[in-house]
Amino acid sequence: MPQVPIIMPQLGESIAEATIISFLVNPGQTVAADQSILEVETNKASMPVTSPCPGRLAQWLVEQDESHPVGAVLGYIEATDEQAQLAGEDVSVAATPESGASTVPKPAAEPPRKAVVEPTVRGLPVPAQAVGASYMSPRMKARMHELGLHAADVAGVPGSGAGGRVTVEDFERFIANLEKHKLTQASSMRVAVADAMRRSWTRPLATVGLPAQMDALLAHRKTCEPKPGPALYALRALAVALAENSAPAGRLIGNKIVHPPAIDIGFAVEAEEGVLVPVIRNADQRPLRELVAAYNSLVEMARQRRLPADATGGSIATVTNFGTFGLIWATPIPLPEQTLVLGLGAGRRVPSWDEAQGQFVPVTESNLTLSFDHRVLDGGAAGRLLTRVAFLMSHPEKM
Repeated sequence: MPQVPIIMPQLGESIAEATIISFLVNPGQTVAADQSILEVETNKASMPVTSPCPGRLAQWLVEQDESHPVGAVLGYIEATDEQAQLAGEDVSVAATPESGASTVPKPAAEPPRKAVVEPTVRGLPVPAQAVGASYMSPRMKARMHELGLHAADVAGVPGSGAGGRVTVEDFERFIANLEKHKLTQASSMRVAVADAMRRSWTRPLATVGLPAQMDALLAHRKTCEPKPGPALYALRALAVALAENSAPAGRLIGNKIVHPPAIDIGFAVEAEEGVLVPVIRNADQRPLRELVAAYNSLVEMARQRRLPADATGGSIATVTNFGTFGLIWATPIPLPEQTLVLGLGAGRRVPSWDEAQGQFVPVTESNLTLSFDHRVLDGGAAGRLLTRVAFLMSHPEKM
């Protein structure tokens, strides 16, 4: 019987590889078309790989915890000629009409050698007393490249060379010293977050903040069913503000500001060993009440690391509710492809001066922060955007 290869699929934009985390079917078992047969993990989510056709699983060519590139052959399914042809396989047959022998499919070609992807980025602990690496020689850079390290990984290596320069000998001593410490393998998500933050930090970033009264929002929330969370209010407010003026969310490419084609806003969700950012598309075109179900569904899928590919990437800004950790102030970092990240702090009861009553009255207040790429907008533009967001959050009926 012909064998149909099981191919590592394209699991999302910019995803080049995935790691095998579990097998759902064993060799010899019968499978149906589109049946989930193994689970893989990318730096964004866990997801199943399905069978290309019905048949019997012949063999796996991969092992658990191995990483493989998109397009790699993971195994084979024995199928009928008809099913193999439907799956796009060229089924050639050899026959001997003179002898009346039945046609026999050509044997499957020898499986290609599997290409295992080795991790290219690893985090390293840095000594607290280190001064920091500055100039690095070509030899030093080559050695770091060989180990798959970035400059940020060795920023704390003390240098013994001229002017504090870190020599290759300093670097090798640092690497050897690591073996004396407890080391754990960083997860693919942790590595992805680290790489994104490293790339984000190459830009000049700044943060502005102001307090926003939340009493009207909390009262409005009690009238809603299902109830939107504070982060969703912030997301909707940011979407409305950017729909009025999208320039603050533009990206600087050369000497051009590239305006966003749509108001797609992401929001940070804490997942195991990292953070995922699902995206609500066209958040400016849907009223708050219509966003609640979609938001709650995305939060649950993100926590399970089962976000579909179309629910991530392509957002123009992110909202993060650091108030869930009891924090009242923070300076979150925007993603590399974004200019803005809006932060929401924990609500607190504080005194506020009431002009009409001529006295202080208790109100619920949360700090809003806006971190931004200072190349694209300045403090004034950032302040106006944040003021507009705060106004909308204190007037939720306008959302």
